Amino acid sequence: MADDDTLPSPRPNLEPLRLLAEDAEDLAIISAAIQDAVLRPSDSVWEKTARRLTISISRFCWECGGTRVRAARQLGDVMAVQSRGLTPLEETALELLAIDFEPTEVPGGRVTLMFAGGGDLRFDVECLDAVLADLSDRWPVRAAPSHPDDPAAAEETA
Repeated sequence: MADDDTLPSPRPNLEPLRLLAEDAEDLAIISAAIQDAVLRPSDSVWEKTARRLTISISRFCWECGGTRVRAARQLGDVMAVQSRGLTPLEETALELLAIDFEPTEVPGGRVTLMFAGGGDLRFDVECLDAVLADLSDRWPVRAAPSHPDDPAAAEETA
């Protein structure tokens, strides 16, 4: 980032992002692409009979030089949904930190969305079937999300 804390100019010629994840390595790429996405719990729709979960997010486009875009993240073959530290109807914005996949009985496992502040959403899936797609035009933002240094890591290096 520049010394004056401004973002580089957006790169308008990039195509909308479309990603598919069928294994943990693929999901790690989606996790990186949606780090610092913002959403509300009400932006999630679980279609229990279709076993599909769709989450609408405001994705920070690290690859675009500092813009945001409306995107959707969809998981298929979802058998169960659990939350920890989140109120389902709460309208407070949540900041997504990362997505993790823990295999159970192949090809199934547990997908966890981890949020700033300690809450998470967990999904038991029969198999990993995840999609991320940009849905809107990008819009500029004033500053990139920032992450304070990890205090534990700072103590280790001191």
